[in-house]
Amino acid sequence: MGQKMNGARMVARMLQAHGVDHVFFMDAILRRALAEMEDCGIRRILGHSEKAVAYMADGYARISGKPGICMAQSVGAANLASGLQDPWLGQSAVIALTGRHVAPFQYRNAYQEVEHGPLFAPVTKFSGRADTLEQIPHLLRMAFREATSGTPRPVHLDIAGFTGDALTPLEGEFDIGADEATTRFPAFRPAPDPEAVRRAARLVERAQRPVIVADRGVIVSDAREALAALASRLHAPVVSTLDAKHAMTEDHALFMGFLGLYGRSGANHVVAEADLVIYAGSNTSDHTTGNWKLPAAGVPIVQIDLDPAELGRNFPGTLGLLADVRAGLEALAAACAQGSRTQWLAQSRAHAEAWRAEAEAARTSPQVPIRPERICRELTELLPENAILVADTGYAALWTGTLVELRHPGQTYLRAAGSLGWSFPASLGARCAAPDRPVVCFCGDGGFYYHLPELETARRRGLHTVTIVNNNHCLSQGLRNLNIAYEGRDQSLKGECYEYLDTDFAAVARAFGCHGETVERPEDFRGAFERAMGCGLPAVIDVKTEFAGQAPMAWMPS
Repeated sequence: MGQKMNGARMVARMLQAHGVDHVFFMDAILRRALAEMEDCGIRRILGHSEKAVAYMADGYARISGKPGICMAQSVGAANLASGLQDPWLGQSAVIALTGRHVAPFQYRNAYQEVEHGPLFAPVTKFSGRADTLEQIPHLLRMAFREATSGTPRPVHLDIAGFTGDALTPLEGEFDIGADEATTRFPAFRPAPDPEAVRRAARLVERAQRPVIVADRGVIVSDAREALAALASRLHAPVVSTLDAKHAMTEDHALFMGFLGLYGRSGANHVVAEADLVIYAGSNTSDHTTGNWKLPAAGVPIVQIDLDPAELGRNFPGTLGLLADVRAGLEALAAACAQGSRTQWLAQSRAHAEAWRAEAEAARTSPQVPIRPERICRELTELLPENAILVADTGYAALWTGTLVELRHPGQTYLRAAGSLGWSFPASLGARCAAPDRPVVCFCGDGGFYYHLPELETARRRGLHTVTIVNNNHCLSQGLRNLNIAYEGRDQSLKGECYEYLDTDFAAVARAFGCHGETVERPEDFRGAFERAMGCGLPAVIDVKTEFAGQAPMAWMPS
């Protein structure tokens, strides 16, 4: 039965009904609804930029399994749209609410108004406009349904009024109910076609060297147990992308490491030698496949995914199982006979151990300035059993993804899907989603510079995260190609293209009222980390690392 109330209360109550307990926003947007949210127990997290609040909503969504809400007024909408690229690429359910001048103000040079709708098109599954009060409940339900069904991704609602408040003072009669299935993702778990499963099982049973590739869809679908069960059934190795890093613990007998351009050489060798590849929740991107050189040409592929557009997108002839990833893995395990592939597992393990032996020298290096590999070794030993590790893009992802070992099933790893600077605000969103879990952010100085002001947000809202800054005062990842560009040229001004000043981030943190530590020697990291974890404040550990240190790249087939 409908209830009479104004639009502001309706918006707040609708969000509450869908399980929303945090909104991340930049002023000025939906102020009347924000006031009503106070009565609904919704925490309102005011940030310092639209892009940062989008990243907070993304981190929140990835940890909570619920849509993250971010909001900005009309003039900030373009900035908010740019922040949705990472949740789009990272398959994260984020709902963006923006304001838009009312129709009589359009096409008349209204103050700070631009046509921002097209900017959301490439980074959302759905973008709708609310021009009347009656549309809002329908569109909010639609936003949650679109964000959580199928592959989770961002959606956008544009609400009339420069701050979205043209409609919220009006009164109406509204049904506040929510569809329980769409308050979390995945909202629905379709099973695969039985005949396709039988065909896949026949392929698998004929294979002598199958490998399972776990990707982001395994995490979205909470399919870790199903992944391990299928691997055990087939007696087959598992490799994963960095987006599924915590799908298996490092010490699992069937886990052989991480593949792709940011992966480990050993895992890439395993896939290169496989005679069948099972992709679980993977978009088979260039990074995952080494520019589509893995697996070898002609190797049969079984691909499980919830999005039909992904099945065979990059490998024609793929046998696709259109299904929720967990349901697909379970169905395939049930259809396959118990396997025994001892020789293939030994061969795979030899590749994994060879990489580990090669990497160990850098992980234990006593070098000063510190090597990033050594930080990763220390983190392996120090991360709490229920920690969330959030990594930036680029080298931050490569270092942590390949070299920090997750040894406990309660540990979680998130990495940026591509946006430098994502990790720090995303870690704040993750902390909002899991206030009882330790949250550790790993980024470089170049990434941390992006959203430094969010230290104030963390301090103001009591978001105790520990941020480790790999401070080499430069953007080191691009140096290889920059050196090529400078071949035969005067090198004296090359530093203008990648060097920064050596900033004291510990002092910056303390200036924001946060905890700051500086580490210059490897043996000092443990004490700094333990103090940061126990201080009760947002903390920054400024680790002085080797200037322009380069990461070794994984082996790839030629």
